[in-house]
Amino acid sequence: MYMDEYQYFFCRSKSSGNTFFPSPISSLWKVAKMFSTAQSSKAQFLDKARQAREERRELKERERAAIQIQALIRRFLCRCWLQREIRREVEDFFEINESAPSKRSALSIFKISRKLLFIFRIKEDKERFEKLCRCILNTMDVENEPKVWYVSLALSKDLTLLWIKQIKDILWFCCEFLKQLKPDILQDSKLVTLHLTMLVTFTDTSTWKILRGKGETLRPAMNHICANIMGHLNQKGFYSVLQILLTNGLARSRPSLSKGTLTAIFSLALRPVVAAQFSDNLLRSFLIHIMSVPAIVTHLATLTPERLAVIESHDLFRKFILFLSREAQCRDVCVCLEGSHTLCLLGNLIYLGSLNDKVLEDETAHFVSVLIHMLSYCQKYVSQKKSNLTHWHPVLGWFSQTVDYGLNESMPLLTKQLQHLWGVHLIRILFSDVLSKKLVETQDPTYPLGQTASPQNSLPMKNLFKRAFQKSASVRNILKPVGGKRVDSAEVQKVCSICVLYQTTLTTLTQIRLQILTGLTYLDDLLPKLWAFICELGPQGGLKLFLECLNNDTEESKRLLAMLMLFCDCSRHLITILDEIEVYEEQISFKVEELVTISSFLNSFVFKMIWDGIVENAKGETLELFHSVHGWLMILYERDCRRRFAPEDHWLRKDLKPSVLFQELDKDKKRAQLLLQYIPHVIPHKNRVLLFRNMVTKEKEKLGLVETSSASPHVTHITIRRSRMLEDGYEQLRPLSQNLMKGVIRVKFVNDLGVDEAGIDQDGVFKEFLEEIIKKVFDPALNLFKTTSGDERLYPSPTSYIHENYLQLFEFVGKMLGKAVYELVCHELIPGGKTIPVTNENKISYIHLMAHFRMHTQIKSQTAALISGFRSIIKPEWIRMFSAPELQRLISGDNAEIDLEDLKKHTVYYGGFHGSHRVIVWLWDILANDFSPEERAMFLKFVTSCSRPPLLGFAYLKPPFSIRCVEVSDDQDTGDTLGSVLRGFFTIRKKEPGGRLPTSSTCFNLLKLPNYSKKSILREKLRYAISMNTGFELS
Repeated sequence: MYMDEYQYFFCRSKSSGNTFFPSPISSLWKVAKMFSTAQSSKAQFLDKARQAREERRELKERERAAIQIQALIRRFLCRCWLQREIRREVEDFFEINESAPSKRSALSIFKISRKLLFIFRIKEDKERFEKLCRCILNTMDVENEPKVWYVSLALSKDLTLLWIKQIKDILWFCCEFLKQLKPDILQDSKLVTLHLTMLVTFTDTSTWKILRGKGETLRPAMNHICANIMGHLNQKGFYSVLQILLTNGLARSRPSLSKGTLTAIFSLALRPVVAAQFSDNLLRSFLIHIMSVPAIVTHLATLTPERLAVIESHDLFRKFILFLSREAQCRDVCVCLEGSHTLCLLGNLIYLGSLNDKVLEDETAHFVSVLIHMLSYCQKYVSQKKSNLTHWHPVLGWFSQTVDYGLNESMPLLTKQLQHLWGVHLIRILFSDVLSKKLVETQDPTYPLGQTASPQNSLPMKNLFKRAFQKSASVRNILKPVGGKRVDSAEVQKVCSICVLYQTTLTTLTQIRLQILTGLTYLDDLLPKLWAFICELGPQGGLKLFLECLNNDTEESKRLLAMLMLFCDCSRHLITILDEIEVYEEQISFKVEELVTISSFLNSFVFKMIWDGIVENAKGETLELFHSVHGWLMILYERDCRRRFAPEDHWLRKDLKPSVLFQELDKDKKRAQLLLQYIPHVIPHKNRVLLFRNMVTKEKEKLGLVETSSASPHVTHITIRRSRMLEDGYEQLRPLSQNLMKGVIRVKFVNDLGVDEAGIDQDGVFKEFLEEIIKKVFDPALNLFKTTSGDERLYPSPTSYIHENYLQLFEFVGKMLGKAVYELVCHELIPGGKTIPVTNENKISYIHLMAHFRMHTQIKSQTAALISGFRSIIKPEWIRMFSAPELQRLISGDNAEIDLEDLKKHTVYYGGFHGSHRVIVWLWDILANDFSPEERAMFLKFVTSCSRPPLLGFAYLKPPFSIRCVEVSDDQDTGDTLGSVLRGFFTIRKKEPGGRLPTSSTCFNLLKLPNYSKKSILREKLRYAISMNTGFELS
């Protein structure tokens, strides 16, 4: 029977009144309850017992803690009491000592010292320690009283070890105080002297009176004790203490250390090194902690030159160089110092080298090697730009290591030390092998300068040439590559190493680069002799050797290329700062003919680097070399553009066919693009102009600006009042987008009476508008631009801000200039400029007018606006193809007079006219013999709207110049007919056209010429027509 059924049965019996029998469930419940009560009582009992134990344990803990606290307090109070008692005793001792110092024995001082050191606290016992030091030093000055001398305790068998420990502790506490003292504070400077005196006295036996006379036998033992003391201080960080003290006193614009203090510090620093017989460990510590103090050698030379004599007597400079010449040790020192302090060490070594000629001459190779390693270490952390990881350094520039800004005050002195490296003295020593060479001389110049200078440039300078040549009775031969010197010879390797040193200096000390270059170019004969040295290298000399080096990734090749790079950087700097007389007449450093040779070498070198694909993938040192050589080349090229020194076609590469280059450009070949970017001058000027035109044409086609069979370009129409040409042009053209400005613009002129002028614009009217508006904006009377006195060079007017929206006006001017270049419209920038004879001296390029004005703050915004407008039309890379004079020609046409023969050759005749027609013969004769150059220019403007001939000649005038015979006025002219052509051909006139004037259609470069009966009539009418300047109002 299941439990629930059993329980149900008994419950039912109970409810029916039968005898009750307790159910098993009830019995079990009572038993369970009895046991649960017993268990609960037991748990309570156990819990109470546990609580009682916890309370007893806590009580014991409290009692133990109380006892411990009481003990600590008693100990603390006892210690305080003891410290007070000892300090009172020490003070009493010093009070008595001050009244009767000679009565105190060394033993009593030793005992009181032990007590003071036992309870010593730097902050609390500072003055007591000072008194102790003075007391000890006083005992050393007493005469003939051995018991008084503090050092005498070192001779006591019982006290020797205790005394040594005590003096070690005292001297280290002196060091601790020296780290905290500021030498520029008067009170602190006195304490510096006190603690230094302690250190000087007890680290050397020379002042110990106990060793005089019979005591001399004890000197070796005493020296051993001093060495032991010094060794202990070194282990504790003695050199770090001296470094802190020196830096605090010297790393400032004016040193705060006295002569005596500096002497003491340097003497202390030298003692361990000398005692250890210049071991590597001690030399390392000395270099890291002492020689890295900013300008310490300069301060020694100024304040205590005797110390420099000590350095020389120990031959320390040689030892430093030899120690650092081992690359691993040099790297270790640099890593310990980091950049700022490595530079300080470098400065001290350079200055020390300038004071030790003999050692420098003997150890040149090691000296150069050490400087290269140190500069290279710094160079790794020199950055080209600011970032979150860089810090500014006044010599290194942006630097990716931590910069100690506390050294900034000492930077001028450090820079002066570094300047010795590129000073004349060190350059003469380091480059002695190069400078000792004598350049071969002859009595007469073999290549007169007049042959390379253009006649118009050389004539005014004849007297200057004569004076320059009379300065010296002999002139050296022209230096050209000859070869013959082995590149692996010791002499060549030495010169290469020195060049590597200076090249590394230039790339590391970025903020004083110009100083370095100026120093290297100070000696007039260094660069020509270095060039002579370069010319002698290799079997044949010159180009081939250096091109081979580019393909050899060896140390020897890198060093040779570094020599070339240094030569280029220095020469570029020199030629940049020399004026015309110094270059062409005085011929400082280089003869002009040598510049021809050098430029030929550089031109070929750069061309080969580009054309052979070296520049495409160049990076690092190779790319730097390219920029260096290219920079020097372009300086020479720009000089030659300003004033010719090289022969005609000197810059061209005859082995480069323009057609090949253009094909590669069409295929987007990288080398062709690079050549056009860097040395476009190797391509003939005519081909570059054609290339420029081709680029413009392609862009027009791409933008849909060219008429095609399927579409016509968008045309922008503007109406211009002649009386308000600038205002109307500005208002209508300025809002146009870039593409619309490049597109077709048609102009309708309105005359002063408000009537539309005759004539339909098919480009001719717009060309006239462009020329006129550019003439107006550059007129100084408008005050947008001014001209310099004399050569009349244009520059933005500083007071142009008086115009409303003057910056938008400058941008508009830039757009108009850009549009003129884009449409190949020639014009004059200077009012009346066509009457000024243009020579090499007064050429001014279009881009120079636009971007290289005399830049100063008040016209920067005007110039920027002008450039912005110009570049919105003309891509900068298009303009880079041309030099300054070439751009002048591109924008203004040829400076030469109009070539009438060229114009006649490319003239087309209509209406019965032909080359032998009498009117045509008269016309060419009038233009050639009766008209002035100015009138011929006016004639050209009358028929083409431009007074300058086309850049490449009249063969490139589009459409070609044409002359048409006309019988009636323009409004009656319906074109050529068979009758009119025959009449014109046979000179048959309907009526005498004497009352009619010649007219033109500038859109088509067409001259409409009546069939005049007399030459005089033609001359009179033509002269009148070209001089009236009345737009299209002539009839």
